[in-house]
Parts: sequence; structure tokens; C-alpha cells
Amino acid sequence: MSLIKQLWIATLCLTLLALGGSLVVGTLSARDYLVQALTVKNIDNAGGLALVLSHLPKDPVSIELQLSARMDTGHYRLIRLVDPKGEVIAEQVAEGGDGDVPIWFRALIPMQAAAGVAQVQDGWHQFGALSVVSHDRYAYESLWRSTLDLLLWFAVGGVACGALGTLLLKRILRPLDDVVEQATAIGERRFVSTREPGTLEFRRVVGAMNALSARVRLMLGEEAERLEALRFQSQHDELTRLMTRTQFLRRVESALAREDEQAGGTLVIARIGDIASLNRQLGRPAVDNLLRALGHHLLHFASSRPDWEAGRLNGTDFALLATGEDDAAGLAKRAQAVIAEALAQADDGTCPEVAFPLGACAFSPGAALKSLLARTDGALAIAEQAGARAISVADPHRPPLAHTELAGWRQAIEGALKAGSMQLGRFPVIDTAGALLHFEAPVRLEMDGGWQSAGYFMPWAARLGVINRIDAEVIRLALRSIATTGKPLGINISAESLRDAGFRSRLLANFAEQPGSARQLWVEIPEYGVVQHPDEFRELCHALKPLGCRIGIEHCGRQLKQLGDLHDLGLDYLKVDAALIRGIDTDAGNQSVLRSLCVLAHSIGVRVIAEGVSSDAERLVLPALGIDGMTGPGVRYVGPDKA
Repeated sequence: MSLIKQLWIATLCLTLLALGGSLVVGTLSARDYLVQALTVKNIDNAGGLALVLSHLPKDPVSIELQLSARMDTGHYRLIRLVDPKGEVIAEQVAEGGDGDVPIWFRALIPMQAAAGVAQVQDGWHQFGALSVVSHDRYAYESLWRSTLDLLLWFAVGGVACGALGTLLLKRILRPLDDVVEQATAIGERRFVSTREPGTLEFRRVVGAMNALSARVRLMLGEEAERLEALRFQSQHDELTRLMTRTQFLRRVESALAREDEQAGGTLVIARIGDIASLNRQLGRPAVDNLLRALGHHLLHFASSRPDWEAGRLNGTDFALLATGEDDAAGLAKRAQAVIAEALAQADDGTCPEVAFPLGACAFSPGAALKSLLARTDGALAIAEQAGARAISVADPHRPPLAHTELAGWRQAIEGALKAGSMQLGRFPVIDTAGALLHFEAPVRLEMDGGWQSAGYFMPWAARLGVINRIDAEVIRLALRSIATTGKPLGINISAESLRDAGFRSRLLANFAEQPGSARQLWVEIPEYGVVQHPDEFRELCHALKPLGCRIGIEHCGRQLKQLGDLHDLGLDYLKVDAALIRGIDTDAGNQSVLRSLCVLAHSIGVRVIAEGVSSDAERLVLPALGIDGMTGPGVRYVGPDKA
């Protein structure tokens, strides 16, 4: 029972108790007063009437007329005159006329006022005794009205006290809503803090819960930092702090399979020439400083764009992966400037000119890793022959673009949107028991003579600023599909749409109109979008959570340090990038990273799903590492569907 109901019950009980006591005391006191007043009135009226009768002739007619006249005033119930022998000389009795007072009230509170008695004289002789009893209906009516007034005032007062108490209690208990919300959030493993209220008792509770949340946040932050340190240690070169060859190539392979606005890109490889000669001339420490400066500058350059990565392929070869960048020549020139700046910074005046030819090759989504590496290595070989710091851009041997200008891409994409030529793919995501979690639903557009994957048009849609329209249509199709088939779907929302307040408002409106379908929707945001727009992502999470949607982060793996900041968002799942999953069955370092990631995610109630599972060996080892679900070409699903 709520405190408000308890307050009303207490107010009602107190009101009834006070009313009962007041009624008993007040009514009995009023009755005694009225009885006393009636008695005095009877005596006075009897004396006055006896005096009048004493001066009248004593014939029966005169006496009868006088008594009748008095009775007709309506104030008397009985007037009786008896002689000294006790025989009635004349008598007037009022019939009925008890007024509007209920009979039960008269019976409950009887009034018995004593009759007024006076002697009637006939000269010096006693003629008779006169008895006068006043009518009590006026007294009962007065007592009844006062009782009703008392009841009314108590009712009004009780309601007023209850209403005032309710308002006061609501104001006092307002911080309790925050306490309940915080307790619920902690139960859901969302460790939030709330403002401490002014009420002492609540302030102590909220203070203790805030301290608990702060300790958990600190613990999560420390664990996230340790996890990031472990990831960096296992995946990066100790000297240059660049990504190792194995992990870098996994990142390239993952980039080749992307189907979002960052699909496609350019691979650049630079080679430090004759490093053995540099070691002899400068000494190993000086060369290490040079390599360390080179790694620092390449890392800084790669961090300027989301999902770019720099790696060290071997002792002399350095690589840059630039997703979403198709200007290979321009990127190679910028990379050359960065390397030149790093070498100049490390030069103390004794360093000879260092050769670092560059080879670059742009790639499209779906390209083969071996082919891309071969073309880039070929371009690097040509650059080595051309000069110490020459640049060579490989012919990617990819089909020419369907449109050479943005206007052509705009016409093709908007034409497909207007024609409704869009469909969603279906790729299963299963748990470790083989049950379906949801179907991934990447978007497809019918344009340029066929159904094109997202990697074909999304980079151009991003440049044209129409991604939010594509995402809106994806949401509409997903909700309609769920309503028709009843099967859960996972959809991707781009970083551009995430930061669009108008898009977020339309998204919430669509979900609110179809709450049943929204509860079976899995909404994913790419990791780089979450890192770039944390406030917008937080707002989206808080808005979607009450609607029952599941919210996740895809391509997770490069910003593990940020996981400690996600404790209060109510996330449902993380999809680990395929670069961390590739070869997980044989990579002890990545196994440790993934195991720690799962422990950290599970501590805040978040599922971990592996992307890009490509072999049975990977699939079999993942559950032991703590993975909750998986998807990719190596995942096989056979119904029935289970959400």
C-alpha cells in the first residue's frame, strides 16, 4: 500500500475519532443545555399563565379559551389545569408536529425537561395547579442542525487535511522517485548517481547508493584501462606502438567486409630504405628513436579520422589503412609529409637522408586481401625504383565507378529511394546454444542495374548528406517486416543520423506508433560514432530503453577504454569487430583481450557478440572466452526461430 493511501486512511481514522468524541461531548452538552433551557421556560411560562388565569373569571369557557390561545402559539406540547383534588379542569395537548428530525435521532438523544408547575388562585383560595410542558421540536431541530454542521465541517476539514497532507507528502517523497530509479538502475547494472535530497533519511540512503555507484564506476574505469592496456600490449609493436602485422592485416580484412559509410578506402605502405646501413652509421639507439618518432607521427595522423589505423608490417615497412578514403594519391602525399616531419624531428644533424618510398592502392568493399596486398606491394616496388622518396599509386583494377560526379550519385540514390527500391538482407545472429538472437538486416538498394550492397553507395550517401533518409527508410522496412514475420531484426544507424536531432525525434515517433515491433528491434551504432558523439548516443539510449528496443555498439574493439563510461546507458550488447575475432583460436593475446572484454561487459549486464566468425575453429573456441553470440560466414543457423 502506498504512503498516500496510508495517509488518507490515517486522516480518515483521526477524523472519525475526533468527530466521534466531538459529537458525543458536544451533543450531550448541547442536549443538557437545551433541557435546562426548556425546564426554565416551562417554569416561567407556567408562572405567567397561572397569573393570567388567577385574574380571569373561573368559568370553564374562559379558562378553556385562555388555554387554547396559549396552545395555538405552537410552543407547547401540554397545558393542564387540575383542581386541588387532582381532577382535570382543562387540558390542551399538541398532536404530531415533531418536525424534520429523524426518529432515530430523537430516540438516540432523548430530552426530558421537567414540566413547569404554578398555582392558580381564586381570591384567597387555591383554584388549581397548572402544568406547562414546552414543545421540544425546536430544541431537537437546533440540536440536529448543529450536529449536521459539525459533520460538514469535519468532512471539509478531513478532506482539506488529507489533500494538504497528500501534497506535503508528495513533496517530501519526491526524492524517493529518484531513489527508486537509482535502485532500479543498479539492479539493471547501470550505476548512476542522483542529487542528494534535503530530507535527512533520504539523503543518507542516496549518499550510500551514490558512493556505491562511484566505487563501481571507478572499478569499471580501472578495468577498462587495464583492458585497453592489455589490448595495446598484445596488438601493438613495443617500439613504435603501431599495430603489429598480424593484427593490422586482420583490420584490413575487416575493413574489406564493411558495408557502411566507411566502406572502401586506401592502403598505403612506406618502406624505410637500407635500415641496416642506418644502424651502422647512427647506432641502434638513434635508429630506435627515429622509428619511435615515425610511429608517433603515424599514430597521430591515423587518429585524426575514425577507423583509420597505422601498423608496422616488419622491421622496415609501415602501413596506413584509411577507410572511407578513395583519393589514394592525395593520401599518399599527406602520409609522405607526416613521415618526412617525423624523420626531420628525429634528426640531430648527423642523420643522412632516409629513403622512404610509398606505394598506395585504393580498394572497394568486398575486395580480396591478397589481391590488395599484392597491388600495394607492386606499387611500392615501382616507387623504390623511381626514387628515394617517390610515390606510386597502383591501378586497383576495379571496375570504373558508375558515376563520375556527385550529381550522378545523387540522382541514382534518390531515384532508388523515391521508387522504393530498397530491401533488407537477413543474416542470423545466434547464441552459444544455436538459438536465434536476431537477424542482421543490412540495407540493399536497386540501382545501376542491380541490387547493390551498402558498401557500394553508403560512402557516397554520406558525402551527399542523405544517409538519414536511408536510415529512416530502413527503420520503416524493419518495423514492417517484424510486424509481418514476428522475427527480430538488427539494424544499423549511422553516426550522421545519430547526431541529427530531427532524425532521432522521427525515430522515437515511429517506435512509439508500433511498440510491439519496436520491442523486437536491435539498434546498432558503430563504435566510432559513439566515441565521436557520446552525448547524442546517451540521449538515444535513454529514449529507446523505455520502448523495449535493444541497443548495441557494432565494430567494437578499438576504443575499449571507453567501455567504463557506458555503465549508465543501459546497453544490451556489444558486437566485437571481426579484426579481433579472426584467428582467435590460435591467438593467445587476442583471447586474453576478448576474455577480459566479456568479463567487463558482463559486469554491467551487456551481452558480447562476435562479428565475422569465419571458421569452425573460431566458432568453437568463442563460448569458452565468454562470448554470448556470434555471426559471420562460419555461423550456421537452423530454426526454429527464438528471440
